[in-house]
Amino acid sequence: MERRHAPAPVGGAPLLVEMRGIRKTFGAIRALEGVDLAVGPGEILGLVGDNSAGKSTLMKVLTGAYRPDAGEIRILGRSEEIASPQDSRRLGLEMVYQDFALCGNLDVATNIFLGRWPTRGGFVRARRMETEARRILGELGVDPGIVGQRVETLSGGRQQLVAIARAVSFAPRLVILDEPTANLSVVAIEHVLGLARELRSRGVAQIIISHRLPDIFAVADRVVVLKRGRNVGERRIRETTEDEVLTLIVQGDAAESARRD
Repeated sequence: MERRHAPAPVGGAPLLVEMRGIRKTFGAIRALEGVDLAVGPGEILGLVGDNSAGKSTLMKVLTGAYRPDAGEIRILGRSEEIASPQDSRRLGLEMVYQDFALCGNLDVATNIFLGRWPTRGGFVRARRMETEARRILGELGVDPGIVGQRVETLSGGRQQLVAIARAVSFAPRLVILDEPTANLSVVAIEHVLGLARELRSRGVAQIIISHRLPDIFAVADRVVVLKRGRNVGERRIRETTEDEVLTLIVQGDAAESARRD
């Protein structure tokens, strides 16, 4: 397949993130083979593919968990070396992992500000922390009354919202959501998707990794398909169907070549 850079985001907006020719190997395993990806400010990009497609590996490269073997990452047009999660955060990139990475025995407010609690005289300013947590949750349309509850007592849907609120507390330009609606109830899924729309309205870009195509089609502007560590398709949501995207996921390079012919 002819290699090409990912097309510009919807509306011709300047690129927030551009990944060019990203390669990553683990021993003899070629996890990424020259992957391209682009995201514009405030855009929601769906990232789909089978379990060995390289989706999570690509996002771990973007957030500094992995160092690429080759390729370039540009943030707002500037080439950047992202050597650690701290570099990623400095550039305004946050990732919410599928396991949420929350401390179940701690309350919601403490989790949102985990590791950066406001202090005075060596003591945590619990009231200030709760006030800020309430503000963040309220702005996202999440019940601020949960700030004092232990995370382990919350439903999976509410834990997902807390994890997203923690990411938002860093005032990111881009939030990456790894399977944000997996194993959630219908009501919880709608709440998470509503939160994605709210973040977009505030200009926060998102990359959503998901096996649930209906959820991608409900909120995303574009979808990128990976297979075996390669780009095999990119579509604007309004110009495609779930069946077409599923065909790309299943058939990969052969399907894409057939469509071009």
